[in-house]
Parts: sequence; C-alpha cells; structure tokens
Amino acid sequence: MTFRVLVADSMAEAGVKVFQQHPHLEVVNRPGISREELLKEIPTVHGLVVRSRTQADAELIDAAPNLKVVGRAGIGVDNVDIRAATRAGVVVMNTPDGNAITTAEHTLSLILSMSRKIPQATASMKSGKWEKKRFMGKELFGKTLGVIGLGNIGRIVADRAIGLKMKVVAFDPFFSDEAAGKMGVTLMDLNELLANADILTCHTPLNDHTRGMIGREQLEHLKEGVMLVNCARGGIYDEAALVEGLEMGRISALALDVFEEEPPADTHPLLRHENVICTPHLGASTSEAQVNVAVAVAEQISAFLAGDPAQNAINMPRMSAAELRVLGPQLDLADRLGLFASQLDDVVPERITVTIHGALGESASGALATAAVAGALSQAFDSPVNAVNARVLAEERGIEIVVSESERTVQGYASTIEVELSSGEGTRSVAGALIAGNEGRVVAINGIHLEAIPTGHMLLIENKDIPGVIGKIGTRLGDSGINISRMQLGLSPKTGKAISIVNVDQPVSAEVREALTCDDIVSVTLISL
Repeated sequence: MTFRVLVADSMAEAGVKVFQQHPHLEVVNRPGISREELLKEIPTVHGLVVRSRTQADAELIDAAPNLKVVGRAGIGVDNVDIRAATRAGVVVMNTPDGNAITTAEHTLSLILSMSRKIPQATASMKSGKWEKKRFMGKELFGKTLGVIGLGNIGRIVADRAIGLKMKVVAFDPFFSDEAAGKMGVTLMDLNELLANADILTCHTPLNDHTRGMIGREQLEHLKEGVMLVNCARGGIYDEAALVEGLEMGRISALALDVFEEEPPADTHPLLRHENVICTPHLGASTSEAQVNVAVAVAEQISAFLAGDPAQNAINMPRMSAAELRVLGPQLDLADRLGLFASQLDDVVPERITVTIHGALGESASGALATAAVAGALSQAFDSPVNAVNARVLAEERGIEIVVSESERTVQGYASTIEVELSSGEGTRSVAGALIAGNEGRVVAINGIHLEAIPTGHMLLIENKDIPGVIGKIGTRLGDSGINISRMQLGLSPKTGKAISIVNVDQPVSAEVREALTCDDIVSVTLISL
C-alpha cells in the first residue's frame, strides 16, 4: 500500500528527501498551504507534517478519515488538538531532541544578553551615544539559576549554566533527587525555587497545568530584582503579571523569545519596556536545528507508516523498539483477549479490569492494559479503536478501567494476562498466556481452564458434562459443511460446567448455532478474532 504524506509547513529539504526515498510513500510538499486547500486535501492523507503555523485542530482531524499520524517538526505541539487526534486514533509525534541544543543555547544567550544589557547598549550606541555608566550589568558567576522542567532542553541549560559556575536549582516533579544530584542540580519545590533563584527559566510544554504557572501569586515568592527568561512557550508566564512585576521593580530584567499571541501587537507593554529584551521565537532557528527536526520527523513518520513502532509519540505509551520486540507478542495477546471477552455477550461493559499475573512487571502493565481495552472496545465503535484512543473512548463512555498486578499465576504459567468485563448483567473473563516464547493461548474462560489458540473463527460452547456431546457437535457441524480444525475442552469440577473451544474454517451462521443448541448444549457463541 502507498501512503500519502502531506508537508503543510516549511521544512528543510533534507527531510523531504527522506520521504522521497521510501517507495511506499507519496509525498505532497505544500508548505504554506491555505486552510481551505488543506481541508480539501486532508481526506486522502495518511501522514501530516506541521511546524507551528498549521493548526491540526479537531475540524481538520475530523475531516481526515485516513489520517494515521501527525508529525511536528519541533518540540511544541500546542497547535495540534491532542485529544481530538487521540479520540480518532491518530498518533501525534514530535521531535524533542532535534532542536534541544539550539533552544538551550538561545536561552543562555538571552540570559547573558539580559544580565549585561547588551541589546540596550547596542541600540544606544547606534543612536550615536556613549552611555557607559547607564548599562551596569551583573555577573553570572555564583548566581543561582532556577530551572523549571528538566526535560531535554532544561537539562542542557542546567549543564551549560554549571559550566559558567552558576548554582542550579530545579523544579521537576518527575525527576528524582538522585538523578538531579548526578547532574549537580538541587531539586526544590516550586515556591522554594522561586525564593532562591536570581534568574528563572522555564522549559515545560504549554498545557492546562502549566498555563500561567508563573503569575501574580508566584511573583510574591520571587527575590527582589530577579531576572526571568522564557524560550519555551508563550502563556507559561502570565504576561499581565510580568508587566506588574517590572513596574514594581520585583523583576529587574526580562528576556522573552515567545509570547501568548504571536506576533504580539506593536503596542504590547512588554515590547516597550526598557528592561525587556525579546526575539521573535528564534529558539529553534538555526540551520542545524532545522535540518535535525526535518530529518527526524521524516524518519519517524516513514518508519511508522511502514509498520515500525511509533517514536516520540505524545499520545500513546512510550516504548522503545527493543521493548516492543519483547512485549509485542504480549500486546497482541492482550488485544485478542479483550476482543474475545467482548464477544462473550453483547453488553457494553461498565468496568474493564486487566490483571497481570506473574513475572511481566509493572512497566508492562500500562501498555498491556491499553491493548486489552482497545480489543474489548473495538466492536463497540464505528471508528477504529487502537492503543492511541482506547482509554479516551472508554472514559467518554463512563467505562472504568482497572489495572492490577498479582504474583499468583494461572495454571502454572510464568505470566498471564486476564481481562474481565463487568456490567449490571454480570462478569465475564478471559485469561491468556504465551507458550514457546511468543505463541498466544487462551488458558481460562470465566475461570474454567483449557488451552486454545485465539485466532480465526471459534465456537465457544457450554454444555453438560455427559457422554455423547462432542459427537453431536461434530456431526451437526459436519452436516452443515463446517470443518473443525481444532477442539479444546475445559471442565469446572466444582460447578460441573463444561466448555469447549471449536476452531472452524469459516463463520458459523446463527441458524447453525441455534440448531446446535439443545438440552445437552446450553449455549453456542461465535467468536471471531
């Protein structure tokens, strides 16, 4: 199959060439494409490449039934509606490493320029003045740099600042004291960091949690005369609060590469303030960075459309290729178990419980649970359900997702996955395991043990544990022209219930299933995987 990739914004030619080298891709290079033209093109597009100009919003995603991936040539994805993409099962990727060094260097450039008032001094000299005493600066040596966010960029900024003999403190709830200590960085809570920082820089994405995170309340914790810099995203700092801080003298200098609205209005008060230096979103604007992000996004999208694991995916479990090779068979089994369980009756579950038994480990639980939920919901929606959108669709339907782990194994297998669907009508469950390394098996259905291959068309038959039932099943299917390829039996000694999984070569009609049902055969359910 040939996949169509649309490049909607300018990107380095090296990235376009990466796409062109792949025989399974048709590349449509339309940088600067209008919104109207984009909406016309998008229904036939499988991959979309954007930078910061194109808005991949809900309207665009809803108009793209074939879209599989949106790639952002850069780190920020605030121009992509992540929730809409997730709900549609569209992977959203970015390139967090391609411009990390460039943005970190720009941050340090602004800090140096701000502390020594270089832009103001330059403007003064170009106006014919020699105001040496006016532009008294500050040394960075021994000063405390507060870094909010120790991601790729934040870590590089911290490393370079330490090289300037600065003390670096940081706030990042996802970073450990031990890891920070190895970098020479001291972790603090946010208010403590604000109180200690001589210079403050933020390196976080813009989202509901970080929007306006440095506002009036936080300014009260800052040192008098602090210097602030923002090369991340406009909106992380409350611009109205920044104006107030400058006017009160609490902020002595401010350096901005980003604004809440870009470009900002000519009358924006921060542009006119003498203690503010600013650049027009140049953090990633080096020739090296543009090539890096273009090549990275092209390689990621090309590999993904060729069937390889998604790299740098924003909206699905992050997993390396090595991890996927190990977990791949387990993920496939989890998906099949969810799909199997969903066909035991036609009731939409109120709760999906995924239990990982044995030695799979905590790191695998989330990904396996998501795969199981995707399988369980795949027949409940007209649109595709996958690992990207499964949990969102469950949440929107009010379906509770429960993930648990147990050291107890099932029937002696080293590890098993159990999927349980619960509703007011009752509970049904299917457990599975791998044998011989990567061959999936169903090993229990509603607590009754057996071993069956979960593939193709199957009949799940519940019957009385009496002689002659298996013969009746074979005879009636044979009379209907249905070939049996495999048959596995299970029995619950406690309840006396017997079940069998019959693998058949073709779907079995409702009429044949009804003819199979009799006093000895309680129910016949078709399962198709």
